[in-house]
Amino acid sequence: MADKKIIAVMGATGSQGSGLVQAILDDPNGGFVARAVTRDVNSDKAKALAKKGAHVVAADLDNQESINRAFAGAYGAYCVTFFWAHFSPDKEQAHARAMANAAKHANLKHVIWSTLEDTRKLVPLSDNRMPTLQGKYKCPHFDSKGESDHFFTDLGLPVTFLNTTFYWDNMYLFGMGPKKGADGKYTLTFPIGDKRMSGIAAEDIGKIAYGIFKKGQQYIGKRVSVAGEHLTGKQMAASLSKALGKDVHYNEVSPDAYRKFGFPGAEDLGNMFQYYRDFEAQFVGARDLNVARSLDPALQSFDQWLAKNKSRIPLE
Repeated sequence: MADKKIIAVMGATGSQGSGLVQAILDDPNGGFVARAVTRDVNSDKAKALAKKGAHVVAADLDNQESINRAFAGAYGAYCVTFFWAHFSPDKEQAHARAMANAAKHANLKHVIWSTLEDTRKLVPLSDNRMPTLQGKYKCPHFDSKGESDHFFTDLGLPVTFLNTTFYWDNMYLFGMGPKKGADGKYTLTFPIGDKRMSGIAAEDIGKIAYGIFKKGQQYIGKRVSVAGEHLTGKQMAASLSKALGKDVHYNEVSPDAYRKFGFPGAEDLGNMFQYYRDFEAQFVGARDLNVARSLDPALQSFDQWLAKNKSRIPLE
């Protein structure tokens, strides 16, 4: 244990962090040990990680000293935020800054920042094809992460920027799976037209992060954009039909219609899907599946993910 490199994993009980912790635990001879960082060490998920062999420690992203303690003595850290807990770009950026400061304080040798594109680089605020939200964002949960990248570079940290994408797990985590209509038929609703959407199994983001840590210096200062597969709405519906044994149809709606669905975050997500649709070439083009597969040889396709997770998708 003493000669192993400690990776402090923020959000260790979340979708990405738990995947990284598990990848480290699954590779006992890999030279790394997981320090699972979470707000509540007594949660069922935290206890499960401890039982598997992870060292679970408490830290709160609103408490700088707690993050400093969580990073102390570590080799590296996986830094991730969860926008949907508060819907606040300002809070998300404060959390990113706090993690960057803690990484500097601990003199870490490798930091991975889980981030996304700042959509305003392609859709400036003056572009009215999609509404401006919260006064200065097009897609707040994208833009606030992209805007936070500089916290890591400003401090001269040895950072890898990991650009993620749509989780297939949103099918059950966010209720984005097929919905049964009054006619008894199932529909999968996305406003992406006939364009391909980059998707990934959330746990594979963690596995890719582990692959990056194992490569050492190779990815420091680099940006890695990942996906598990690029699929159209019709292709996803076809895979869901096969896996679930239900006839699922792709229901194409306009981004504006999606923005008006009224659930918390609908406008933000409507803009996100429009960004996927309008800039498919750039978004999909940045995500070379061969790169992701080189870092996670067991990278899952949508069909493989469905085979494991179909029972989690609510159908009523």
